[in-house]
Amino acid sequence: MSMDRLWAPWRSDYVTGTAGGGGVCLFCALSVPEGDPEGLVLCRRTRVLAVLNRYPYINGHMMIAPLRHVAWLSELEPGETAELFATLAEAERALREGMRCAGVNGGWNIGRCAGAGVEGHLHVHILPRWPGDVNFMTTTAGTRILSESLESTRDRLAPFFGS
Repeated sequence: MSMDRLWAPWRSDYVTGTAGGGGVCLFCALSVPEGDPEGLVLCRRTRVLAVLNRYPYINGHMMIAPLRHVAWLSELEPGETAELFATLAEAERALREGMRCAGVNGGWNIGRCAGAGVEGHLHVHILPRWPGDVNFMTTTAGTRILSESLESTRDRLAPFFGS
C-alpha cells in the first residue's frame, strides 16, 4: 500500500511560530523596496501597500496595509483611509479580472484576541473565491492546496495595480 504525501516545507516557519523578522514589523519592513526580498509586494503607494500573503489560504490572497504603523482603523488619517480603500478596490478588480474569481472575501483582525497574525499594524485581507473552491483538506488536514506559485500569482496580479 502506498501513501501519498503533500509537501509544503515553506510553511514550517509559520506553523512552528518562528516566522517573522526578529521583532521588526512585517508591514514596516515591506514599506521599503529592500524589505521585500521575495518580491511579493504588488504595489507601494504614498500611504499604503498591497502584498501577497506568504502563507495564503488560497491563490491570490493578499493584504493591503498603511505604510504608517497604526493598530486601529480609527487611527488612520483621512488620506490613508482613502488610499487604503482605493487600493482595496484595485485589489478586488485585480482578482476579478486577473484570476477570474466569482467572488471575494475580505476583512481585518485587530488585536490578538480577534485573530491578528501581525498584531499592531492594521492590514486588510482580500481573497478570491470560486464556486466549489473549498475541500476537505483545509477542514480535516489543516492543509491548503495552492495551484500556482506565489511568483506566478504576483506576475498575474501586479499589472492591475498600475504605477
